[in-house]
Amino acid sequence: MTSPPEGRVVLQVCPLLPTLEAALESHHRTVRLHERPDARAWLADHGDEVAAVVTSARVGASRDLVDALPRLGAIVHFGVGYETTDVAHARSRGVDVSNTPDVLTDCVADVAVGALIDVMRRLSAADRYVRRGEWTPGGFPLTTRVSGTRVGILGLGRIGRAVATRLEGFGVELAYHSRRRVAGCSYRYADSATDLAAGVDALVVTTSGGSGSSGLVSAEVLDALGPRGFLVNVSRGSVVDEPALVEALVSGRLGGAALDVFADEPHVPAPLLDLDSVVLLPHIASATRETREAMGDLAFRNLRSFMTTGSLVTPVP
Repeated sequence: MTSPPEGRVVLQVCPLLPTLEAALESHHRTVRLHERPDARAWLADHGDEVAAVVTSARVGASRDLVDALPRLGAIVHFGVGYETTDVAHARSRGVDVSNTPDVLTDCVADVAVGALIDVMRRLSAADRYVRRGEWTPGGFPLTTRVSGTRVGILGLGRIGRAVATRLEGFGVELAYHSRRRVAGCSYRYADSATDLAAGVDALVVTTSGGSGSSGLVSAEVLDALGPRGFLVNVSRGSVVDEPALVEALVSGRLGGAALDVFADEPHVPAPLLDLDSVVLLPHIASATRETREAMGDLAFRNLRSFMTTGSLVTPVP
């Protein structure tokens, strides 16, 4: 805990939820850095006035920004992810970091399960088939059953556990791989992502992003899933070797994929656009009104707590 910096500047570095922006403007001396005609000049003249940065999970706070704010005490993220911020560097400068865990768990888990059903049963592809007027007496090609299959969860944290709980209702056989075993968990544990993929029909990726998980779903993992296997990613695009994924899908070495995240958003690899074996979503797993408002409320509570008491409500681990 640090001394409360009430009265100093709160620096908003990117566009945020309108209600969160309104709260920042109403309760704090807020500067919107992204709206400044010369952000570098503003930082040079006023950087020592900033007590806290408020940013999104996608944008984060760069090392250069942190270094330009000598009296910075906290970085508040709107979102559960924080891999866009160098947390170790921030902490080395005495800066605390928060995110918004838990409040988006249910919505992300809902999308993961919905995407799994969609890609295995090819619901979106079937919808396009009907709309194109291609429904013939022969019918739509047969798909893959969801109930009773084997599903692996890569990253059994809050979201992974919520996905698994939902899938229990489908009578699936569950397995998981995480950095360490989860105490008291009855699901089968696999020693690696490759071992997990080799023993399941579908792999749902819910692990955290960042350098530690970059490329975790490799060509080897995709080959272990195989031509009748499915991948669902609601984590981060960086977790999957995207060129290897594209090649596996185009060549048919992977049965299908449902992707809510990509390596270079909003850019989606062109070869995926015409594949009926792929469900493409525009990073919407947490994008419900209810969840975004809850995220905004928690981000603001983190900021308010820091500005009045010097501590955060949900500091990152």
